[in-house]
Amino acid sequence: MIVSGPAVGTTPPRVALLTYSTRPRGGVVHTLALAEALVALGVRVDVWTLARGGDAAFFRPVDPRVGVRAVPFPEVADETVGERIVRSIAVLGDVFDAAREAYDVVHAQDCISANAALPCVRTVHHLDTFTTPELAACHDRAVAAPSDLVCVSAAVAGEVRDGWGRVATVIPNGVDAARFAAGAQDAAGRSRWADRLGRYVLALGGIEPRKASLDLLEVYAALPPDLRATRRLVLGGGETLFDYRDYRAAFDRRCAELGVEPVVLGTLGEDELPALVAQADVLAMVSTKEGFGLAAMEALAAGVPVVARDLPVLREVLGDAVAYAADPPGTTAALTGVLAGVLSAPPDPAPGRAVAASYTWDRAARAHLVLYERLLGR
Repeated sequence: MIVSGPAVGTTPPRVALLTYSTRPRGGVVHTLALAEALVALGVRVDVWTLARGGDAAFFRPVDPRVGVRAVPFPEVADETVGERIVRSIAVLGDVFDAAREAYDVVHAQDCISANAALPCVRTVHHLDTFTTPELAACHDRAVAAPSDLVCVSAAVAGEVRDGWGRVATVIPNGVDAARFAAGAQDAAGRSRWADRLGRYVLALGGIEPRKASLDLLEVYAALPPDLRATRRLVLGGGETLFDYRDYRAAFDRRCAELGVEPVVLGTLGEDELPALVAQADVLAMVSTKEGFGLAAMEALAAGVPVVARDLPVLREVLGDAVAYAADPPGTTAALTGVLAGVLSAPPDPAPGRAVAASYTWDRAARAHLVLYERLLGR
């Protein structure tokens, strides 16, 4: 939301960016990178977040020019997902409300922080379907109620228009391509992962329905024996507070049925990720929904081939730099064939590196600043 502030074109706006966690989920990565790119342009930015269980520091160091406002959020024993959602909104909202007059722009990056900070600008990274009533309601309000919406791709903006009748400003993500390109040159880091894992097929983002982790398991299990025998399935990325526990249990049951023992790394350190990505034989992105495909873009920057489900958003963002398969959710035959083909004959990495290098956080920050100044003028 825009409150009384400086005239457009005089002093930079004072911006509050809000996110729900300090952990390395996609929206949190986006929030920190955007904040740092904005302060590099002279914008004053504070990032507000929940310090879950006392975790008041973000998963990586943050540019000291960015203010960090971590709101204490202690654990509560036996709390349901729905209760935790409601409490998250209330705790963040109560503390932020006392400070919001300090900002010209309030910009939330997820449904929890948007509900806590209404009215506000909100970035819709992707749309999802939830079974927990409180979370479903949070998701819907965070699209319907904000004063203005931003989407990271035109495909997601189209979903927002079709589902809610709202027009969003499209501002693509940036990519820290240099960081992942450096991962490809990190011989010591890559060697550590190779010693630990051997050769591997990598997926990032945790085990959850949107990532179609069960489909990925079927794809891997159906690989030709020589390819499967020489490569492990590795999943990286932390869990969320959302309602995916039953899905994780189904994933574990199916692993036992198929005789597959994936390596589940969980949350990764910031310095570990580039070499992990760079050492992979392939990144598999079989998601049923994506907002931008940042993990795929990072893999391309590292020179790693990507196999992806054929989604409009990935075609929009990644173009022809990845290998697609048109399997509907719950089917995997085409994905298995494409993955086997890429493992057997990896493509030229140059086109992917070029695509990744074309998306910068500086460009994203400048587009956000144009939006903020337009809203201030309005």
